[in-house]
Amino acid sequence: MSERKNLCVLVALHRDNGPLAAQLGEQEALHAAERCANRIERAIAAQGGRIVLTATGTTVACFERCDAGALAAHDALQRIRSLPPLRGARQPVRLGLHYGIVELTDAGPAGEGVSFALELAALCATEQALASATATMLLTSSARPLLSSKPLAEPAFSQLPVEVFAIGQRGGLVTSIPPTARLSQRLRLRHQEEVLFVEEQRPVLLLGRELGNDLAIMDPRASRQHARIERRREGFVLFDQSTNGTFVALDGQPERCIKQDKLVLNGPGRIGCGFSANEIERDLVFFDIV
Repeated sequence: MSERKNLCVLVALHRDNGPLAAQLGEQEALHAAERCANRIERAIAAQGGRIVLTATGTTVACFERCDAGALAAHDALQRIRSLPPLRGARQPVRLGLHYGIVELTDAGPAGEGVSFALELAALCATEQALASATATMLLTSSARPLLSSKPLAEPAFSQLPVEVFAIGQRGGLVTSIPPTARLSQRLRLRHQEEVLFVEEQRPVLLLGRELGNDLAIMDPRASRQHARIERRREGFVLFDQSTNGTFVALDGQPERCIKQDKLVLNGPGRIGCGFSANEIERDLVFFDIV
């Protein structure tokens, strides 16, 4: 049985097999990793997080709210930084925070929410926590001071699809996200009697035949997990993950079939999940930017 939904994901990497392990020795390095893991788990529990994976050197937790994920990451860093020093070395912990699709299966957590949080954690320096702009934009004003006031500008982050902010490294308390990190527009979607928005409060929207999707498409040509729309730096991006493809008709342009690919929706237009967007179908999805 699997569960698929949008969640805030915290990935913690807390084992070092490189220079630190060579400096401390295998047993002491393992002990240091265990101390970090214990404090990370306590910080997650304090914020009501759900640990979905505990493996050697890796902890993955999910939160319903990004505020709780950011507070857990910040708390974990504070707990770990209070530990005794390791012969002058920093503790072997790196944290990544992201909001996105999570698939919870018997084999473990998967989905873009987990994979991108893991990518952020892998880019961290030791004793560093990074958050994606997707997660950052969902923080309330009380939690935003936990993050850097500006996105990080290092070359390693320039190729990522969203901007990245540091957790627990803010110099001054600024309670708003920089304009470059915010899209003022919203993507409005209309499906039968439903009207939904891809916006700051909902940066990812799922379409498909499964009832767990944000928009449930009942047409048999639609896949169970057909497509998703994400609010990204370049705009509102549709990602097809279906068998029959996603048909998009932007007003005034020829219809396009997107299959295992992506397309920026700069509408207005129509979406057909597995069927032409030019057909008269009750499961057509209409969209525009407002």
